[in-house]
Amino acid sequence: MLAFTSFFAAIRQRHLGYIVSTHPTGLATVAASDPARLLDELKRIAVEQLGAVPGGLYRPIEDQLHDNLRVGSGSAQRKDLMTVLALRQRSAGFVMRFREMIARSFDDFRGRGYLGKSGVPMGLVRENELEFHLAGQRLAESIGRRYQRPLEMLDLRFEALAAALGAPANTNPIGATRLAGAFLQTFRDADISETLQPLLFRQYEQELAKVLGELYGRLNTQLAANGFHADTRRDDSATPAAPAPAGNAGGFVPAVAPAPVEAAPAPVGADVFRTSAQARVQHQRLRDLLHQWREGMLADQTVPSEHAPDRRLAERRELRVQELVSVASLLQRDNVRQFEAALAGKCGLNEAIREELLEGARRLGLDPDNTRLDQQQEDAIDLTGLLFESLLKSHALVRESRQMFARLVMSYVKVALTDENLFVRPDHPARRLLDALALSCESNDGASPQDRELLQRANALVGRVVAEYNEDLAIFELTANELQDLLQQQRRRAEVVERRSAETVHGRERLLQARLQAAAALSQRMSGRMLTPTIAHFLERHWQHHVVQVLLREGQASEHHANVLALADELVAVDAAAARGAGSDVAGRVLALHAGLVECLSSSGLDDQVAGEWMAGLARTLAFPDAPREQRAQPAMPQLADDSDDTSLLRVVGGSATLDFDPAVAERMRALRPGDWMRLLDENGAEGSVKVAWISPLTSRLLLVNRRGVRKLVASPEQLAGLVGSGHLFAEADELPFDEAMRQVRQKLGQATAQAA
Repeated sequence: MLAFTSFFAAIRQRHLGYIVSTHPTGLATVAASDPARLLDELKRIAVEQLGAVPGGLYRPIEDQLHDNLRVGSGSAQRKDLMTVLALRQRSAGFVMRFREMIARSFDDFRGRGYLGKSGVPMGLVRENELEFHLAGQRLAESIGRRYQRPLEMLDLRFEALAAALGAPANTNPIGATRLAGAFLQTFRDADISETLQPLLFRQYEQELAKVLGELYGRLNTQLAANGFHADTRRDDSATPAAPAPAGNAGGFVPAVAPAPVEAAPAPVGADVFRTSAQARVQHQRLRDLLHQWREGMLADQTVPSEHAPDRRLAERRELRVQELVSVASLLQRDNVRQFEAALAGKCGLNEAIREELLEGARRLGLDPDNTRLDQQQEDAIDLTGLLFESLLKSHALVRESRQMFARLVMSYVKVALTDENLFVRPDHPARRLLDALALSCESNDGASPQDRELLQRANALVGRVVAEYNEDLAIFELTANELQDLLQQQRRRAEVVERRSAETVHGRERLLQARLQAAAALSQRMSGRMLTPTIAHFLERHWQHHVVQVLLREGQASEHHANVLALADELVAVDAAAARGAGSDVAGRVLALHAGLVECLSSSGLDDQVAGEWMAGLARTLAFPDAPREQRAQPAMPQLADDSDDTSLLRVVGGSATLDFDPAVAERMRALRPGDWMRLLDENGAEGSVKVAWISPLTSRLLLVNRRGVRKLVASPEQLAGLVGSGHLFAEADELPFDEAMRQVRQKLGQATAQAA
């Protein structure tokens, strides 16, 4: 009976045309003879993985708005928070509408969609929602740039699928434009303010990042497994495409010399092509500098002897890329100690990489005496070594973090050997992972539970890359996305720490300013006057303290502040009248000051009884015209207290009187704005990234914080210019670690070339 049931089920599946086979990758695939069923399967996967995205939008935005309201009130922020709560109540409806839009994209692809229902954002918004529409276009461009390579593959494979279906050529149903359009259509009737829009779009992009890398890789694999391949040579037959290596499940096609991006249709505008072309030109210049640098190294005989030119060099066979990749795969999980020692300065990392590759080649039977690296392989090794050295030099990384990077060296050698887009494309998955890892580890000593969790997760993801990377870049995409999610939480914590640091510094400066104003007011009223010790003591201690409190609470322009100043003027005048013997007049004037005097004494913590005793003592003092009087010394002006974390570093450039700085550099420092990045060399010699978090409206001093939002320095533009001159501060810096590391590599190569010339 069981056999008959199984036979009947098989007959029924054949009748439905849905025959499932097992692909060598282990994935279930639909027979290539039924493209319609394949499209339905792709549709099911896309709706399943993307359907929950709208549900994850609200909580992070709520948390951010709550944090903003804690440090400052604003009617717009409160209104945005109420809007988000209202959207959250309608979450189920938005999820259903979004799933419907994703499903409709596949129906449109097959030609079964409704006429006029396009996925292009322009047709999805009303005329009075221009900004919403423009934000959708920016979102589409961002997605297109971030996932450019897998989208290129997916576009070509969907084009082949459309041909097999007999449908007109159509756009990728889950391309960048379609995903942006689905979002706009989902929230078309929501009342979203201009201040809430960017938060909603940014969070949508972050939620997409959690699933898109895996989804695009999965769909590329499904299509490829069913015979729909991406032929990137169709527009450029003169450029041979490298075959995808075995196990490349993510749809990425590595190549030693990648074809120009223009050879395949891009999901976004021509500006992407221009940007990519410019990046390739810059990369070629980098390689030219690298060749000159390497020639200088050979000329100085600073490279290992086996790489020095000899008569047998031309007789050696150049290693094929796959041979060298096989060697690197053999070494991928090892050699951490050698690379860690090289990164600590024992030798050049590129030298250590070459030595390990040569030893690995020898173990695989590739005799280094009979083989050699070609120029592109040399470039890949040198650039990887210089990149990692620069990355660790310019970012404050503790020993545990250095071990993580050392474990990744050979994996990145493999990436550089097979795909030089690593150094060209800002959205390259391996590049994004390196950025996320550096941001997770910089200035992170694991002091807090959150920081320890971030380090542990980063370490686990590094282990996953080392264990699983087999020329499929999807593993970099997945790990980078996961680490970015944790980083987003860290950024929110860092923003809170930044605000608290700014509030602390601002509070100190307001206190200093109030003290300076109170001291100036005191000096003005006591200078050159003969006063009884009782009144002089009262003005110096109680009245001056009360002035500071009034300035902090109500400001210099308040009526209360004017009354307190008038109190001191009257008290000084009463003392002068007492010295002239105007007894009855003095008594009346003192009684009129009673309330103000008691208020001053109370602000210093004296109760009513003590205040009464003091008033009695004042009356006795003023009752005698010949009471001793003296001229007080000029009151000392208060100084800004040195902060322990600033003093040791600022001592390098001296005090304000002897400060040595370049006025032009000081102007550049004065032009900095919050969010600008620099690099700071602290008193221990550790170099790390610092950001301008806040600029004082009172003193124009700049608050610099590290990646964790922790205060590193508070200094004036002139002091920062002095630190630049002393080599402790470097104003030229990129926000992303990879960009900063490559900038330093170019600078190092350029300097070496200039010296050689």
